[in-house]
Amino acid sequence: MNILKNDQLPDARGYFGAYGGSFVPPQLQGILDEITAAYLKLKAEPAFIAELEGLYRDYVGRPSPVFLAARLSAEIGGADIYFKREDLNHTGAHKINHCLGEALLAKRMGKKKVIAETGAGQHGVALATAAALLGLECDIYMGEVDILKEHPNVSRMKILGARVIPVAAGLKTLKDAVDAAFEAYLKDPVTQFYAIGSVVGPHPFPMMVRDFQAVVGREARRQMLERTGRLPDALVACVGGGSNAIGLFTAFLEDQEVLMYGVEPSGLSFKDGEHAATLTKGKPGILHGFKSYLLQDEQGQPQKVYSVASGLDYPGVGPEHGYLKDIGRVRYECASDAEAIEAFFTLSRKEGLIPAIESAHAAAFALKLAASLGKGKNILVNLSGRGDKDIDFVIEKYGAAYGVGPAGK
Repeated sequence: MNILKNDQLPDARGYFGAYGGSFVPPQLQGILDEITAAYLKLKAEPAFIAELEGLYRDYVGRPSPVFLAARLSAEIGGADIYFKREDLNHTGAHKINHCLGEALLAKRMGKKKVIAETGAGQHGVALATAAALLGLECDIYMGEVDILKEHPNVSRMKILGARVIPVAAGLKTLKDAVDAAFEAYLKDPVTQFYAIGSVVGPHPFPMMVRDFQAVVGREARRQMLERTGRLPDALVACVGGGSNAIGLFTAFLEDQEVLMYGVEPSGLSFKDGEHAATLTKGKPGILHGFKSYLLQDEQGQPQKVYSVASGLDYPGVGPEHGYLKDIGRVRYECASDAEAIEAFFTLSRKEGLIPAIESAHAAAFALKLAASLGKGKNILVNLSGRGDKDIDFVIEKYGAAYGVGPAGK
């Protein structure tokens, strides 16, 4: 089986309905055309597929298991909640799935260095890991605010041999890291490969990252059928750029009886600058070389965004999510900072699972959904990453409210 075969969109120009495409300078378009051609050729090559499958199995530890949160489900008294355990992957999140694919592609194309942005640090760690494995140089651009919040991941990237480049522009978070990485890539797109960290950016990246992440949904579909004898009633995943959600959703898109929910961060409120709920509050626009929903001001410039989760505070979203919203196949909901942190502690104390704050947004909505769906139903949540990276930040900012003081107190 070709693990990268997907018959869904995009079209030949990289569009998912009205969204996607490639809005880049002419000198860069030629490079992107080369990447597209190389990827389309490699994804059909048995040797490339076998190498990637082998790494997923022997290096990442795939398939990741599906776990029934029995104690939590019983306490809610509604639908059974299952977690797809992407947090158990090597490097601790789903990001390694596409980083290995992108790094393999870069090496096959003769590139010497991979570069990327990162917010929560999980994409940076995964790419640094893939680069170390394959003998590539690696530069990671990260906002100074996120460097302070996610310092365990910064240390991991440096240990792995990556160069972590602080970004002091703008809000010093994810969007600014993308800006800086894109600028660096434009200076040398020939020897460098920009390994975009989500289903965003110009074509072919939304398609390519989707294809690499689709392994999550294929596994989950098979696992739920084997475990329960039927498909789940609902899927839930957090959405920033949207890679973990697309990874889960893709295998179920034709199963109309399966409800799908993408969960965005409503942050502190729905006031401008206090959330990053792009699909909920945004409108179509162009950012970082692609067209999709965008949180923007009256001049069409990206708005300031915020989320307690460093991996979700991005003013855009993957173009396939925009398409799925417009056709009504996926419903996009929100979880606030407070709800995500409550879910973070609930999963930790009820099931022994410390989730990434990003993933806790999905869990927060799933807890409410379970109560409303009622008994006899099943919900599958993509637990896209583990919360090791977030522990110090959570204790410092929220520990007192949950009876967890800073270390030594």
